[in-house]
Amino acid sequence: MSVVREHLEGQGVPFEPIEHKKAYTSVAAARACDIDASEVVKTVAVRVEDGHALMVLPASRRLDLRRVQAVVGDRHARLATETELLRDFPNVELGAMPPLALLLGVPLYVDPEVLLHETVVFAAGSQTQSVKLRTKDLLQFQREQVTTAPLTRQAEEDHKDWLG
Repeated sequence: MSVVREHLEGQGVPFEPIEHKKAYTSVAAARACDIDASEVVKTVAVRVEDGHALMVLPASRRLDLRRVQAVVGDRHARLATETELLRDFPNVELGAMPPLALLLGVPLYVDPEVLLHETVVFAAGSQTQSVKLRTKDLLQFQREQVTTAPLTRQAEEDHKDWLG
């Protein structure tokens, strides 16, 4: 059993384990699980001044690094490198970061769009395992570590950037 599943059980959080074909991204995991990408959340590790922070957003959305920098209060915040992820989170496979602040010892930032879903599916630290649970259960047991803030671009902002 994965460290993530053990952690959730230890916290008394009800969840449904999902085994699937190897998936390197959250969108690929959604396809492997035969569910809509909007039901899957991805967790992106960001390097901040004093370590890491995790950003949680719908798999169908893109992270806006400028918004992230404003939310964490660090204009130098950037995406964590693969080397940093392998070194600092050795029990988590690349592309399978779970949104678990307590387990990983880092703050968690959640895009408000995630809260629109009753349940979420996310990587369980492995490219072949995910878990499904109620969104409120995910946030409730680690509430001191969670900040809700806009982390993604709005569709019209993406369109404006595309136009030049």
